[in-house]
Amino acid sequence: MSKLSRRQFVGLMSAAAAGTALSPLGLFHSRRAVAAENGCFPASFSVPGFGPIAPRLPVNSWELGDLAGSELLRLPPGFSYTAISLKGSLMSDGTLVPEKHDGMGCFQGREGNYILVRNHECSIGSSLKCVAPNGYNYDEFVDGLAGGGTTTVIVDRNGRVVQDYVSLGGTIRNCAGGETPWGSWISCEENLTTPATDDRATVKHGYNFEVPSMAGEAVEPVPLVAMGRMNHEAIAVDPQTGFVYETEDRGDSAFYRFVPHVRPNGFGDLQQGGDLYAMVIDLGQYSDCNGAELPQSVMQGTVQVDTRGTARGAAGSMLPFLGQELKVRWVKLEDVDPVDDTLRFEAQAKGAAVFWRGEGAWTHHNSIYFVASGAGDEGEGQVWCYNPRTETIKLVVESTDETLLDGPDNITVARDGTLYLCEDGSGGQEGDANYGQYIVGVDKSGGLFQFAHNNVDTGEFCGACFSPDGKFMFVNSQNIGVTYAIWRDDGRSIYL
Repeated sequence: MSKLSRRQFVGLMSAAAAGTALSPLGLFHSRRAVAAENGCFPASFSVPGFGPIAPRLPVNSWELGDLAGSELLRLPPGFSYTAISLKGSLMSDGTLVPEKHDGMGCFQGREGNYILVRNHECSIGSSLKCVAPNGYNYDEFVDGLAGGGTTTVIVDRNGRVVQDYVSLGGTIRNCAGGETPWGSWISCEENLTTPATDDRATVKHGYNFEVPSMAGEAVEPVPLVAMGRMNHEAIAVDPQTGFVYETEDRGDSAFYRFVPHVRPNGFGDLQQGGDLYAMVIDLGQYSDCNGAELPQSVMQGTVQVDTRGTARGAAGSMLPFLGQELKVRWVKLEDVDPVDDTLRFEAQAKGAAVFWRGEGAWTHHNSIYFVASGAGDEGEGQVWCYNPRTETIKLVVESTDETLLDGPDNITVARDGTLYLCEDGSGGQEGDANYGQYIVGVDKSGGLFQFAHNNVDTGEFCGACFSPDGKFMFVNSQNIGVTYAIWRDDGRSIYL
């Protein structure tokens, strides 16, 4: 068969899906209808999205000090934004907004307000840090060199801050995390410092912490030890079971499932413990597209599926499996609180699949989406979707073009199933049309589009999340330390 053009490909996929009810990105199931020259479909292609993006001033530009008059974002036509909660500004609790804004969740507040619980990826000794004024700091640190944590920011329907305060203090490198169905935020430490490895620390790190959205002040930090000690990145909760899925930011990471002893219905239930498992992708599965066998590796003396792609040392490509459901199972882990960074080694010894740098995770329609940031044959990133009902996983995005998707990190999903990925890649080459970092949308055909561009520097976007009514996207820009509130000018929800 002759090679399909990108336009032909999109058209055929749409026609094949006509009249068919499909989950987000489920159009890949129709790939048997047509084939490209090599028997597989191209992985990355662009779609119009909301239209071309252009520089825009924030609505509150005049009050932004050194940033006043700067077009901080490029957005599609019909969108506006405010820039709020800049690092170093005074908060309601008398502390300063910490630096390195990162993962974030949005909850419904009182009087129509929205509640943001926001991570800060601060390390020991950061100049603008998370210190709890009420003394509830997980680690007091020698010489008071506090690190990361979370802040809570209450925002009104005009995108303005009503109240803000430290809600978790004394942790290290709180990178991402995830929302729970019972109205709390799980904040994840991407760090495994101990007093033995850094004498400024007084306790072990490498845990998850739960923060209620309506805490009002800093919560007493309780490490959720049973969820594993590792280089945590993000979590996503299955609302049907209360199981918590976890990603790990390592080049040879596993994908984890935490099964609580008590089905969680409120803040604190996870403290009662549970069992931790790692995902195994069954060996011996073949591509529907070209008959290739799943790539494998041998780690810890055991053969396992290696999803990382040829750019990351895998024996073969995952592209022939794009959109194909693969059967999985779970193996229980025993040493969930290891002294060293060895949790994934136990998982691999039991056959757990290998992913390249597990990053953001999000729940949508009872499926769990998660990102492998630098995976793939081009090393530009993958997105995976796990279905707990069928015990299958599928690769739904693999970037083969840096100008379309460059190192996805945090992820969120709109009500219509559109994925939004925060880039944290190389940023491309200065002077290129796509230089810098973007929020990249993925529509139901798997097509990519640019939703927002960091028009200030090459710093990463992170923490993208939607308000419960879908009318606002909140997102952070880490380098300058700012949170953006983005909305449609016509007041509609942000749907394609």
